[in-house]
Amino acid sequence: MRNSFFAIIFATATCTGCVGEPQTPVANTESEALEATADPLPALIVAERGGFIPEGVEYDTANGRLLTGSLSEGSIFQIHGDGRLTTIVTDTELVSSVGIEVDEPRGRLLVANSDASVFQGDGAGQAKLGVYDLDSGARLAMVDLGATLTDAPAGSVYFANDVAVGDDGAAYVTDTRMSVIYRVGTDYIASVLYRFSPTEDLGLNGIVYDASGYLLVAGGSTLWKVPVADPAGTTQVTLSETMAGQDGVLWTADGLLAIVSNSENHVVALTSTDEWSTAEVAGVATFEGQATTAADVGGDLYVVHPHFADPDPPSIERVMLQ
Repeated sequence: MRNSFFAIIFATATCTGCVGEPQTPVANTESEALEATADPLPALIVAERGGFIPEGVEYDTANGRLLTGSLSEGSIFQIHGDGRLTTIVTDTELVSSVGIEVDEPRGRLLVANSDASVFQGDGAGQAKLGVYDLDSGARLAMVDLGATLTDAPAGSVYFANDVAVGDDGAAYVTDTRMSVIYRVGTDYIASVLYRFSPTEDLGLNGIVYDASGYLLVAGGSTLWKVPVADPAGTTQVTLSETMAGQDGVLWTADGLLAIVSNSENHVVALTSTDEWSTAEVAGVATFEGQATTAADVGGDLYVVHPHFADPDPPSIERVMLQ
């Protein structure tokens, strides 16, 4: 869910076709799920191979699985504590899986489906939302988000980046290139929730939902509050200090908003006393090497290091807020 790294990656409404034929995943076994829940994750997990570029990471508490996406292969993987990979979702329409979101109340895995080759200047990209059964990996829907932008100018480029789920099951997806937040209902019909001015070029990225009924959305060095019921009331959150390279965002177990910087090698945790009109820094975790997103695993924060610019295997590392 980055913006500034896109040039690096490959240099080294109506729901269209909503319900697809279920794909055949490589299901994780009961023993693997038990293994994952029984043993705590190590502080550092190095994948058994490189090349899949996991930009997004999530923890599936129901099945005890650490899940990652793949910019280069599209598939969704479980990464085990010893670095082994188990394929959870395989779908020929899943080109580049970017942000992923576990929707445990409804037993779904939501995937921002893009095409990272646009950052080589190839084609118009895409903005789709893939929805999969959390247990089996079978596809439930593939929603064409970009099709909702009927007034898009010629030559427009699309990139679905991150996804969040509201209390009612509606999904919200950021489009980095079109500066749009899409909404997808539980009927899998897409619409535009809010469209920022294209001249701002915010590079929309990570997104989370707050139970009070609003979204918090990262864009470059800015953070935005978007009321779901009244998106016209969108406002910029006043931050206590400049935060460059905002990428993945998530709520921590203790209610802080954690933001991964893809340019500063740290996670910043924010708190607010005024419903996110303003926010202040409550903690910082530093790490070596570039990271993009993070997952909360039993109260521990794990960041993912994709290794965009070198052939080394990706890794996932536990970091501590100070």
